[in-house]
Amino acid sequence: MKIADVRAFPLRISKSEEASQAPTIDAGDYRVDHSRSITIYSPHHETTVIRVETDNGIVGWGEAQSPVSPNTTATIVRELVRPLVMGRDPFDIEAIWTCNYDAMRERGHLTGFYIDAIGGTDIALWDIVGKAIGKPVHKIAGGRYRDEILLYAGIGGTDPVKAADAAEEHVGYGYKALKLHLLLDVEGVAEICRAVRQRVGPGIMLMVDTHMRQTVASSIRLGRELEKLSFTWLEAPIIPDDIPGQAEITRALDMAVAIGEWTRTRYEMREQFERRAYDILMHDIARTGITEGHRIATLADTYNIPVAPHVGGGGILSVAATVEWSASCPNFMIMEHSHHANAMKSRILKEPYEPENGYYKVTDRPRLGVEVDEAALERYAFPGVI
Repeated sequence: MKIADVRAFPLRISKSEEASQAPTIDAGDYRVDHSRSITIYSPHHETTVIRVETDNGIVGWGEAQSPVSPNTTATIVRELVRPLVMGRDPFDIEAIWTCNYDAMRERGHLTGFYIDAIGGTDIALWDIVGKAIGKPVHKIAGGRYRDEILLYAGIGGTDPVKAADAAEEHVGYGYKALKLHLLLDVEGVAEICRAVRQRVGPGIMLMVDTHMRQTVASSIRLGRELEKLSFTWLEAPIIPDDIPGQAEITRALDMAVAIGEWTRTRYEMREQFERRAYDILMHDIARTGITEGHRIATLADTYNIPVAPHVGGGGILSVAATVEWSASCPNFMIMEHSHHANAMKSRILKEPYEPENGYYKVTDRPRLGVEVDEAALERYAFPGVI
């Protein structure tokens, strides 16, 4: 069996079907803030889906997380990754990931869009192998460690009462854990966290993500406030590049510091591990792929660090791949989930892929456990770029 074709679908899915089919990306299509350390976001769900087909007709699906500019990732898949993998045996998954990484290593393409393209293609290969042998991906990627995947739901806001209302709503859906996305100063974050804790009570696991908005000093001050409220972790408090600062925060706080969504390889993470720069690792399977995702988790396990995989703006294939990966990861802790976005992301599937009471059930369905609707996929793809 050989890889016979690789295609990439850059997608835009919106609540409005008309907005989903916008032909181009231009000024005004993204939320842009020219302040320091502010991330660009799309008001739509954007991602890149990858289709790999073998010479005997097996089709595997993967996703390279592309929350902005999915055309960039799709171009890399078509013009760089495709020539590297055509004609190869899809069972050579680890060798393919390594060869793809090495192909651009000398040129310094060690992270970013290129690694995302490799990771999404890697997921598609695992899907092919699962279909070829009739096994779910978690069974061939390490075996089943658990029968259900614990989820936390993400909520945001700037108003304490509205944030508490959202938290109560998600607890009503069955979630046992919530993460607050709070882009405020220390006092603003602490005020909302107090309101949410008071509303949901002591039995709900709470975390906060400040999206790099803090300094080392303010992170420590915030962490001490969150410790009083029994929050589980403080996430992404400062910029990714400040590894010494991350280590200083981690040493200063009794609560856990969670970092890692921006990292894609074990090489990238080595210094953080050596410096003990965080307590919980959060790499993203739609950026690392399942292969490198497991390598990273193994390295984390060596340092006795649990893993809470990031999903964030990832699409439904990212969700499915992360569920399969989490089932086969010994040091898995909890997985991210976006409750209200899930139905929109699932439009490219033939059947919905939904959690139950704050968990995804691990099934025995072969492959990734979901089936893509190719007609829907083409409907949401940017015109003329498939």
